[in-house]
Amino acid sequence: MTAHITKSWIQVPSNSDFPIQNIPFGIGQTADIPPFVCTRIGNSVVDLHALSELGFLEGLGIDADVFAQSTLNALIACGKKAHQQLRMRLIELLAEDSAIAEHESSIMLPISHVQMLMPIQIGNYTDFYSSLEHAMNVGKMLRPDNPLMPNWKHLPVGYHGRASSIVVSGQNFHRPKGQFKPDDAAMPLFGASKQMDFELEMGFVIGKETALGESVSVERAEEYIFGFLVFNDWSARDLQKWEYVPLGPFLGKNFASTVSPWVVTMEALEPFRTNAPMQDVQVLPYLERTNQKTFDIQLEVFIKPENGAENKVCTSNYKYLYWTFHQQLAHHTINGCNLKVGDLYASGTISGPTPNAFGSMLELAWRGTKPLTLADGTQRSFLQDNDTVIMRAFAEKDGLRIGFGEASAKVLPTL
Repeated sequence: MTAHITKSWIQVPSNSDFPIQNIPFGIGQTADIPPFVCTRIGNSVVDLHALSELGFLEGLGIDADVFAQSTLNALIACGKKAHQQLRMRLIELLAEDSAIAEHESSIMLPISHVQMLMPIQIGNYTDFYSSLEHAMNVGKMLRPDNPLMPNWKHLPVGYHGRASSIVVSGQNFHRPKGQFKPDDAAMPLFGASKQMDFELEMGFVIGKETALGESVSVERAEEYIFGFLVFNDWSARDLQKWEYVPLGPFLGKNFASTVSPWVVTMEALEPFRTNAPMQDVQVLPYLERTNQKTFDIQLEVFIKPENGAENKVCTSNYKYLYWTFHQQLAHHTINGCNLKVGDLYASGTISGPTPNAFGSMLELAWRGTKPLTLADGTQRSFLQDNDTVIMRAFAEKDGLRIGFGEASAKVLPTL
């Protein structure tokens, strides 16, 4: 029955990311209310702790104190069946003619009154490199005659990143400093990065643990995923270029990453499944796709100079990824690496086939040779101090729009 519910007693703007069919999960707080688990419909935040206190969330196999936590980890640990039942209960409670409407003042808050917090406690974080277009673009810049490394089409390349510096949308950060070596310099220099970049990505959150030594198959991958969010993998390209050989990303990546505050569930994304790109190399059996599809999720990036307007610089799509999330998780665990609830796995930069779909400044301005001109007449080869980067994501089909909100942060001057 809940699948057919389309209207709520809460007013939802027509172009909202958060209709009643979405029901994402996040953590909010106000000046008067400590952190609480919440969902969002339209421009209203639903306090699930308050809703639980009124007795509306009983019988779901979820203890009431789970909704008073400062992260979603305890809720996630309750398991997929509990998540699905909670989501269905919330849709029923928010549907038109629901008796819960009389409790609106106790359970609902305007989004403008709520500070959204980091939704999950991330124990482990891995970033993949799964866009063929992005890998080819970067390869052409560095190795014109051999842009794609020989292993790339045989496995989802990735690296283990820094979990503690992943922050929620709205938390600004300072431009990193470190070593870099200009092409015409004999020795490396030290200072603030001159090549600050964004990377347009999506991430998925682990919802089920595995034991050390256990592997997750492509076919079972979705059982282990709680939901998706928007991810900005900030990158200092000059630091990265100098340090990445022989062990890969380090100071050029670990200073900050930004996520959207709402985790959108697999169930909300179900209507937007689509075919993944064809893979033209025979992969090993453990990576073979069966009936899995990817998601058609529109991705947008905006640059907003200080006191200026938003400038859309990129329009891409999650469906462009060559390696699916099923394959990413299967490869990550094939050696027995164990999963923990709240682990985060980012897709890698998502670039599309056309220049306006390139998911980083490195590609959009083609290593500084084709600067972008913004509405105020200024140009960008890389990000300037006090630029704000805003990433938005939404899926849209047959009049239904399911969105993620935004992942936004400003690049502050170096400390």
